Amino acid sequence: MAKRDYSKDDIRQMAKDENVKFLRLMFTDLFGTIKNVEVPISQLGKLLDNKLMFDGSSIDGFVRIEESDMYLYPDLSTWMIFPWSTERGKIARVICEVYTTDGKPFEGDPRNNLIRVLNDMRKAGFTDFNIGPEPEFFLFKMDENGKPTTELNDKGSYFDMAPMDLGENCRREIVLTLEEMGFDVEAAHHEVAPGQHEIDFKYADALTAADNIQTFKLVVKTIARKYGLYATFMPKPLAGINGSGMHLNMSLFHDKGNAFFDEKGNMQLSEDAFHFLGGLLKHARSFTAICNPIVNSYKRLVPGYEAPVYVAWSGSNRSPLIRVPNSRGLSTRLELRSVDPAANPYLAIAAVLEAGLDGLRNQLAPREAIDRNIYRMDAEERQENHITNLPDTLHNALKDLAADEVMRNAMGHHLFQSFMEAKNLEYNSYRTQVSQWERDQYLELY
Repeated sequence: MAKRDYSKDDIRQMAKDENVKFLRLMFTDLFGTIKNVEVPISQLGKLLDNKLMFDGSSIDGFVRIEESDMYLYPDLSTWMIFPWSTERGKIARVICEVYTTDGKPFEGDPRNNLIRVLNDMRKAGFTDFNIGPEPEFFLFKMDENGKPTTELNDKGSYFDMAPMDLGENCRREIVLTLEEMGFDVEAAHHEVAPGQHEIDFKYADALTAADNIQTFKLVVKTIARKYGLYATFMPKPLAGINGSGMHLNMSLFHDKGNAFFDEKGNMQLSEDAFHFLGGLLKHARSFTAICNPIVNSYKRLVPGYEAPVYVAWSGSNRSPLIRVPNSRGLSTRLELRSVDPAANPYLAIAAVLEAGLDGLRNQLAPREAIDRNIYRMDAEERQENHITNLPDTLHNALKDLAADEVMRNAMGHHLFQSFMEAKNLEYNSYRTQVSQWERDQYLELY
């Protein structure tokens, strides 16, 4: 969904012409959860003048009660009127940046943090960082009380069509709604696991791409409910089948075009591409906590279910962490395959960009490509090829994050401290639970 250069007057006119009655002011908390402040259209003037306040103490990872008053500054380019409407008129949304009462960008706002890292990128001589996301999700049936069950909506698999794919009508309406909202949808299909779907939309600059991911999630969940289904972006909702990923395709640009492309380079990749790749590989274990931020993420990152487990790269096979798709020229890109859709897109994109920039600053060279199936290698072969594992628990991932100054800087002090505190609490809470698997394994044996 491309950005539009709207003025305040443009927005006032569109709101009037389209009978907009409510404004949904969207921003994102520490955990990637979309937050809304909904106000009547009478507040539009106040919003456009950056004078609309809200209570930041109620938002996870934001601020304490004594410093809770915050402002929402609208990014006018994100103004959009939802295709669905109520009997009392239409609803428009605008994505906002959070500011403090002294007029400064709030450091605990993940979107502000991405803007900061993008400014660092521009100081390094680059103009754009483009992201093409591939988010996957599951559709589950809901019970009579409107609560999600773990009953899948179909028994379909990769690229299946109706009647096996009972979610096809729902997925088609999601696509049509996204297109009506300005998304350029490139592909929509059933994924490998039953009940699992993927919708890919065109790449955009990093900030717009993160905004698009959040809007996409909102649309998917809204349309699914119309069909009596619950859409979840939980990485591994069911054991024994593939989990959901959100591969990030990324490319870096400067004034001369795609900085990753060099017609005369090895694999037609530039030195910048290899250095950026070197940075991604160096910091891969450290940014895993950001890109795979919940306990459940690590149930997906296991061998046997197509998700990457090993820190390596390749131009030809899909078992390593990073793949270089075949397209060249303006489409030259790197694909990071570990990210899952529970990730806060603003934090994840900032982390991988900062990792790549570190590779450029220090001219880090990646090890040789691994062009055979890593899953078929034994531990000794992997060691000989210098292939390390991704962290296997959130606890281990947090330890790697805490030890990496570059990744801590990618989050900024406020977000890093809040993230570590919240995630350590989450893991400690998980550790105290006793699962059915443990009872089945041990209760009678001991």
